Amino acid sequence: MKTSLTLEMEETLYAYCREKGEAVVEEVGMPDDLGIVDTLSLKIKPDQQFEWRCFELKVTKADFHSSAKLSFIGHYNYFVLPDFLYPKVASEIPDEIGVLLYYSYLDPENHSAPGYLVSEKKARYQDLQVAEP
Repeated sequence: MKTSLTLEMEETLYAYCREKGEAVVEEVGMPDDLGIVDTLSLKIKPDQQFEWRCFELKVTKADFHSSAKLSFIGHYNYFVLPDFLYPKVASEIPDEIGVLLYYSYLDPENHSAPGYLVSEKKARYQDLQVAEP
Protein backbone atom coordinates (compact mmCIF):
# COMPACT_ATOMS: atom_id res chain seq x y z
CA MET A 1 0.00 0.00 0.00
CA LYS A 2 1.37 3.38 -1.00
CA THR A 3 1.70 6.14 1.58
CA SER A 4 -0.04 9.47 1.12
CA LEU A 5 3.40 11.05 0.58
CA THR A 6 4.17 8.56 -2.21
CA LEU A 7 0.83 9.33 -3.88
CA GLU A 8 1.48 13.08 -3.64
CA MET A 9 4.94 12.64 -5.14
CA GLU A 10 3.57 10.50 -7.98
CA GLU A 11 0.86 13.01 -8.82
CA THR A 12 3.40 15.84 -8.79
CA LEU A 13 5.87 13.89 -10.93
CA TYR A 14 3.16 13.12 -13.53
CA ALA A 15 2.25 16.81 -13.73
CA TYR A 16 5.96 17.73 -13.98
CA CYS A 17 6.50 15.31 -16.89
CA ARG A 18 3.32 16.32 -18.72
CA GLU A 19 4.25 20.02 -18.44
CA LYS A 20 7.49 19.13 -20.25
CA GLY A 21 5.52 17.44 -23.05
CA GLU A 22 6.37 13.90 -21.99
CA ALA A 23 4.12 10.85 -21.92
CA VAL A 24 4.26 9.18 -18.51
CA VAL A 25 3.29 5.78 -17.08
CA GLU A 26 3.80 4.15 -13.71
CA GLU A 27 5.11 0.79 -12.55
CA VAL A 28 6.40 -0.49 -15.86
CA GLY A 29 7.82 -4.02 -15.92
CA MET A 30 11.08 -4.26 -17.84
CA PRO A 31 12.14 -7.24 -19.94
CA ASP A 32 15.01 -9.59 -19.09
CA ASP A 33 14.40 -9.44 -15.33
CA LEU A 34 15.46 -5.77 -15.19
CA GLY A 35 12.81 -4.97 -12.58
CA ILE A 36 9.94 -2.51 -12.44
CA VAL A 37 10.41 1.20 -13.09
CA ASP A 38 8.32 3.28 -10.65
CA THR A 39 7.66 5.92 -13.31
CA LEU A 40 8.76 5.99 -16.94
CA SER A 41 8.50 8.99 -19.23
CA LEU A 42 8.99 9.37 -22.95
CA LYS A 43 9.90 12.55 -24.77
CA ILE A 44 10.00 12.68 -28.55
CA LYS A 45 12.77 15.07 -29.53
CA PRO A 46 12.55 17.39 -32.58
CA ASP A 47 14.63 14.90 -34.61
CA GLN A 48 11.95 12.25 -33.79
CA GLN A 49 14.34 10.31 -31.51
CA PHE A 50 12.96 8.91 -28.28
CA GLU A 51 14.35 10.01 -24.93
CA TRP A 52 13.45 7.72 -22.02
CA ARG A 53 13.61 8.78 -18.37
CA CYS A 54 13.25 6.47 -15.38
CA PHE A 55 12.23 7.68 -11.94
CA GLU A 56 12.51 5.80 -8.65
CA LEU A 57 10.46 7.34 -5.82
CA LYS A 58 11.74 6.86 -2.28
CA VAL A 59 10.07 8.38 0.78
CA THR A 60 12.17 7.07 3.70
CA LYS A 61 15.73 5.96 4.32
CA ALA A 62 14.49 2.38 4.78
CA ASP A 63 12.69 2.64 1.43
CA PHE A 64 15.89 3.96 -0.17
CA HIS A 65 17.80 0.95 1.21
CA SER A 66 15.12 -1.64 0.38
CA SER A 67 16.05 -4.76 -1.53
CA ALA A 68 13.78 -3.76 -4.43
CA LYS A 69 15.71 -3.61 -7.67
CA LEU A 70 16.44 -0.12 -9.01
CA SER A 71 15.53 -0.07 -12.69
CA PHE A 72 17.71 2.73 -13.96
CA ILE A 73 17.63 1.64 -17.59
CA GLY A 74 16.68 4.93 -19.32
CA HIS A 75 18.72 7.57 -21.08
CA TYR A 76 18.30 9.69 -17.94
CA ASN A 77 17.57 8.24 -14.50
CA TYR A 78 16.41 9.95 -11.32
CA PHE A 79 15.59 9.48 -7.69
CA VAL A 80 12.55 11.49 -6.61
CA LEU A 81 12.89 12.22 -2.90
CA PRO A 82 11.15 14.37 -0.32
CA ASP A 83 13.37 17.31 0.58
CA PHE A 84 14.07 16.02 4.11
CA LEU A 85 15.41 12.65 2.87
CA TYR A 86 18.05 13.90 0.45
CA PRO A 87 20.68 14.99 3.04
CA LYS A 88 20.46 11.52 4.63
CA VAL A 89 21.22 9.62 1.40
CA ALA A 90 23.01 12.11 -0.88
CA SER A 91 26.42 10.47 -0.51
CA GLU A 92 24.97 7.11 -1.63
CA ILE A 93 23.58 8.33 -4.96
CA PRO A 94 25.73 7.40 -7.96
CA ASP A 95 27.16 10.28 -9.98
CA GLU A 96 25.12 9.48 -13.10
CA ILE A 97 21.76 9.43 -11.28
CA GLY A 98 19.83 12.69 -11.01
CA VAL A 99 17.76 13.85 -8.04
CA LEU A 100 14.43 15.67 -8.01
CA LEU A 101 13.34 16.96 -4.62
CA TYR A 102 9.66 17.05 -3.71
CA TYR A 103 8.22 19.95 -1.71
CA SER A 104 4.54 19.97 -0.76
CA TYR A 105 2.42 23.08 -1.11
CA LEU A 106 0.95 24.52 2.06
CA ASP A 107 -2.27 25.16 0.14
CA PRO A 108 -2.48 22.31 -2.43
CA GLU A 109 -6.12 23.08 -3.25
CA ASN A 110 -4.90 26.24 -5.03
CA HIS A 111 -2.53 24.29 -7.31
CA SER A 112 -2.83 21.65 -10.02
CA ALA A 113 -0.60 19.24 -8.05
CA PRO A 114 0.00 18.69 -4.32
CA GLY A 115 3.58 19.92 -4.57
CA TYR A 116 6.45 20.81 -6.85
CA LEU A 117 9.80 19.33 -7.85
CA VAL A 118 13.20 20.99 -7.83
CA SER A 119 16.19 19.54 -9.68
CA GLU A 120 18.89 19.07 -7.06
CA LYS A 121 21.25 17.05 -9.24
CA LYS A 122 21.26 16.52 -13.00
CA ALA A 123 21.22 13.05 -14.45
CA ARG A 124 23.94 12.09 -16.90
CA TYR A 125 23.04 10.61 -20.27
CA GLN A 126 23.54 6.89 -20.66
CA ASP A 127 22.77 4.44 -23.42
CA LEU A 128 19.36 2.82 -23.15
CA GLN A 129 19.67 -0.51 -21.32
CA VAL A 130 16.81 -2.21 -23.22
CA ALA A 131 15.79 -2.40 -26.86
CA GLU A 132 13.43 0.38 -27.94
CA PRO A 133 9.93 -0.76 -28.86
